[in-house]
Amino acid sequence: MLCISAINRGFLKQASAFIAVVSLITAALLCSAATPAQARENVFEAVPYGVEAYIYGYPLVTMEMTRRVMTNVEKPEGTRAPMGQFVKMRHYPSAAFRDVTAPNADTLYTTAWIDVGKEPWVLSLPDAHDRFYLFPMLDGWTDVFQVPGKRTTGTGPQTYAITGPGWKGKLPNGVKQYKSPTAIVWLLGRIYCTGTPEDYAAVHKLQDEVKLVPLSSYGKPYTPAPGKVDPAIDMKTAVREQVNSLSVDEYFNLLAKLMKNNPPAAADKPMLQKMAKLGIVPGKPFDSSKLGPVAKEAFPLVPKIANEKIMLWLKEGILAGDMKLQNGWVFTTKAGTYGTNYIQRALITAIGLGANRPQDAIYPTSEGPSIFSKYSGEKKYVMHFNKGELPPAKGFWSLTMYDKDYFFVQNPLNRQSISARQNLKANADGSVDLYIQNESPGPEKESNWLPAPKDQFILMMRLYWPNDKAPSIIDGTWKIPQVRVVE
Repeated sequence: MLCISAINRGFLKQASAFIAVVSLITAALLCSAATPAQARENVFEAVPYGVEAYIYGYPLVTMEMTRRVMTNVEKPEGTRAPMGQFVKMRHYPSAAFRDVTAPNADTLYTTAWIDVGKEPWVLSLPDAHDRFYLFPMLDGWTDVFQVPGKRTTGTGPQTYAITGPGWKGKLPNGVKQYKSPTAIVWLLGRIYCTGTPEDYAAVHKLQDEVKLVPLSSYGKPYTPAPGKVDPAIDMKTAVREQVNSLSVDEYFNLLAKLMKNNPPAAADKPMLQKMAKLGIVPGKPFDSSKLGPVAKEAFPLVPKIANEKIMLWLKEGILAGDMKLQNGWVFTTKAGTYGTNYIQRALITAIGLGANRPQDAIYPTSEGPSIFSKYSGEKKYVMHFNKGELPPAKGFWSLTMYDKDYFFVQNPLNRQSISARQNLKANADGSVDLYIQNESPGPEKESNWLPAPKDQFILMMRLYWPNDKAPSIIDGTWKIPQVRVVE
């Protein structure tokens, strides 16, 4: 998820490393007598083009590596399920949960990976009886190409055929076509749940009524085949680490292979022309040995430079307006659809894979009252909202507590997040204070208490279906308040 720490943590280290790498490239060029003009021979073109290509392809490579890990099981278990089968999260994680960082206690996930390159898949959603939910569909490049749900399509029963690139055919009556630009599709459904036993039961019923079948089996009895487990897939190392550790040849070979069935957008033509100068062509093997001698020597540095540039964008993106820094909170309103903003797309892939469109959700995150200080359970904090200025969201809002590693915090209330469903008590003037501290603020204030650990912690606010008109976090007419230390 988006976190303020990346602005400070390691920035100087990354910058100096980046400069050192550029110096190495420059030295290599100066030592060479050859100065050819072609990108594959000229290090001053080959390396920058390679970095651009790496950043451009980062989402597609990351999606594929994530898909491999999440579907490499025989049957649904935990957070994994075979291709074409749903993962159904039945309960909110406890404080002991350590599988995924920044879990939530607001929506239960219902997710699946499908390959629509061979044939369409049909998704059937039941009547949600006005319950808030959304079912974003991500293509292989991480763009949300459709998002059925309460905001967009209502909560009545609905059925969609998700078709792949170039598919032509006839669909059954009552089935609406959603065209995916790529063969890879990630269905990332979220259903609101209060977490009570009664509400868990209601959401479980909805989850079980969500159906997913290949078009050839629609309207017929269907039992999905067991998944095939590939023992060669690394199921322990974090996906991001696996992607970042790929050699330059491994990375671009995989990217070229994936682009065959997950075609680039028409707007990507200039980037494809640059990549072609390096020999990176959709569907064709990449061989760095065909680069010129100096370029070939420097080209292995491309992943290191590109990864540092991606993470530096968390800082530089604030200056560019793609990221926002407000009262100690970092967030973006540019996610879910990216166009040709490849660096923003790569950053969101790295720190918040699966991000929604801003119209559906925004996630302000803070590690301290300012970029110069961090939260600590040794202090007491208050987040104050003036009368009528609670987070403006048509779906819901919440404030979640994490420890310094983005995991839930054990506390006597077993309260991981706070929101309007806690029946927050207002002050005499109608304002609302949230008490963020380790010890209880007292019985009369406990409804507004978000328990903190004794050491460092992180806060994340979620605004689902944020207002599209004032007051709105999207257009800046509502600003998230600063969390202040109680003196």
